[in-house]
Amino acid sequence: MADIDWAGLFMPTTPVFEIIVRGSVMYLALFAMLRFILRRETGSLGITDLLVIVLIADAAQNGMAGNYTSITDGLLLVITIITWSYVLNLLAFRYPFWRRIVQAPRVQLVRDGRLIRRNLEHEKITEEELLAEIHAYGCENISDARAAWIEPDGMVSVIKLNGDADAGRRKRGAT
Repeated sequence: MADIDWAGLFMPTTPVFEIIVRGSVMYLALFAMLRFILRRETGSLGITDLLVIVLIADAAQNGMAGNYTSITDGLLLVITIITWSYVLNLLAFRYPFWRRIVQAPRVQLVRDGRLIRRNLEHEKITEEELLAEIHAYGCENISDARAAWIEPDGMVSVIKLNGDADAGRRKRGAT
């Protein structure tokens, strides 16, 4: 207990402004990459998605933190990242312009029981993946869906062609 460098644990070793700039640049760069490149992956978190997040975090760590050693440096970096997340969410909530930047638009994948192949290709969704999502809504075939969209959170929503009461809702237990 007596060998602990208490001052070294809590005294910042990196200039505070440098930590804020590093954290801001890395957060905004990673946000832009994830928003525009990996949108489809954000709706559900599988093991490969988790691995990508861990690897991104590890790869970005040195760019964000430099060589900090104190707890205060680490906490300041975490506060900077959380603050940017909060600010972007607040801007998206209050202003339509920022909402279009922060949140991906929903994209229609099926219209009147027919695939919109161009949109499937753009979103990198195979017909088999879409069919699995449509099955979760109780549709046997794509032609049973009036419409289907990939939502801003990466999830697929469906409106059934026959207008059943459960149209647009996934069946219980479906993932």
